[in-house]
Amino acid sequence: MRRARGGRLLPVLAALFVALLLVSGCAAEGEDEVGSPVAAEEPEAPMEDKEKAALYAAIGGFVGKAWNGSGLFPDPCGQTPIQGVSCDLFNGVWYPTVVSVGPVLDNSLQCAPDARFSPQLFDLRRLKSLTFYACFPASNPTTIPATNWDKLAGTLETLEFRSNTGLAGAIPASLGRLASLQSLVLVDNNLTGAVPPELGGLAKLRRLVLSGNGLSGPVPATLGNNNPQLRRLDNEQLLIVDMSKNSLTGSLPPSLGGLKGLLKMDLSNNRLEGRIPPELAGLESLTLLDLRNNSLTGGLPEFVLGMPALQDLLLSSNPLLGGTLMQHGWEKMASLATLDLSNVGLAGAIPESMAAMPRLRFLALDHNRLSGAVPAKLALLPSIGAMYLNGNNLTGTLEFSARFYQRMGSRFASWDNPGLCTAETAGGAPTGVAVCKDAQDPPRVGVRDGMDGGGRKPEASSSLPASSSWSAMVAVLWWSVLIQGMVLAL
Repeated sequence: MRRARGGRLLPVLAALFVALLLVSGCAAEGEDEVGSPVAAEEPEAPMEDKEKAALYAAIGGFVGKAWNGSGLFPDPCGQTPIQGVSCDLFNGVWYPTVVSVGPVLDNSLQCAPDARFSPQLFDLRRLKSLTFYACFPASNPTTIPATNWDKLAGTLETLEFRSNTGLAGAIPASLGRLASLQSLVLVDNNLTGAVPPELGGLAKLRRLVLSGNGLSGPVPATLGNNNPQLRRLDNEQLLIVDMSKNSLTGSLPPSLGGLKGLLKMDLSNNRLEGRIPPELAGLESLTLLDLRNNSLTGGLPEFVLGMPALQDLLLSSNPLLGGTLMQHGWEKMASLATLDLSNVGLAGAIPESMAAMPRLRFLALDHNRLSGAVPAKLALLPSIGAMYLNGNNLTGTLEFSARFYQRMGSRFASWDNPGLCTAETAGGAPTGVAVCKDAQDPPRVGVRDGMDGGGRKPEASSSLPASSSWSAMVAVLWWSVLIQGMVLAL
């Protein structure tokens, strides 16, 4: 009985064992080694042949005809990506959205000596960012295409040309059709001509950098965007305007004061003239105002004292600016860290109220016509790290401590002020400033309280003391010599 029962159980147990193996095998197909569910692999997203062909042709125009894009990168948005090219999915289809050409990395796309723009570049329908760095050398003069930019109007957000010495000609007005553009950077090229007024119509533009070119003509008044039809939203305001290192002329347009969200304005190293418009007082968010190396006039505008966000005010090398320093109100400049007013034709005195700026680190007032005494409180500026007062008509005694001179070192300059002198200090003194004469001459002691005629305590001197006992001693010596002479004569 037992053997028969065991014989019947063995097939049943075997069947159960096989079933368990099948169940565990099925479970293993849906789990990894630690039992976590594994998603089934999705088929790779496709890329349209037309888009792929446009990408190969566009890049081939820059890197040379010998570049075999289809052979080297058959799947440019998938398994065989191209350095400098990024893609995004739209409705399950890959599209190139970023193209960057130039020697940014070792394996970046390198431009050929005869690099050129291919018309297929404008067939990349989802292109968001287009960047060229050191792509067009001086041996390959190239201009920015004047047409077809409207094809990218709905997508292109960033357009940059950096360090292309062969990129010449004008900035095409058609760039003003790039309605989605947020950043236009054309730096250190050889672009010439005027800044197109059409750029003022780019309602979403947040950064405009055109520095280091040969641009001429005026700063477009359209950049102020006072046109109600182009009024920007709060989150679409122009934040940076940099047109430095060009040959721009004319005066600053008052409409720039309408850029309420502007953080940085750099128009230095141009040929701008005229007054700094008072409308700039409306730039309440401005942190940098750089107008150095121009021919501005009209004096230092008082409205800058009402710009509490301003951190860097740079107006140096405007020799015709003129005017004086405001005597009051500097305490309002709570954020100011850099104040560069050298060589601007300033006259008058340095106000003591300038010592009330808590974050001021750099103060340059050199090569002006400032006169009067140097306020001793300037040494108490809590954050000061550099101070230049040289090349003025300052007078009187420089009353800073030896510790101040030791801490500042070469970052303090007060020479070339003929009427300025310093009190003799042990362990530190400013370079190029003579010791005051009244610190070297013997003091004249007054009748009351040991004070001199000027009401100051007498300074230490190596001269002999003038006293009645010293006079009596001299008289006794004189009489002894006279008597000795009479005895010898007898």
